[in-house]
Amino acid sequence: MELTTQPLAYRISDACKIAGVGRSLLYQAIRDGSLQAKKYGRRTLILHGDLESWLSTLPKVGIKL
Repeated sequence: MELTTQPLAYRISDACKIAGVGRSLLYQAIRDGSLQAKKYGRRTLILHGDLESWLSTLPKVGIKL
């Protein structure tokens, strides 16, 4: 049986790639408290669940035909 593992936390650069957003937007979300981040030494980490939760709170796109 093969197990696929998913990281528990991402560095800022990795979180940006995964979420498809820029560093400025990610840091703004951390500053305004909508995205929680952790510090480990000088490194800023975003937990996988926190990134998913933050993405789920972003507004939906409304398409009007």
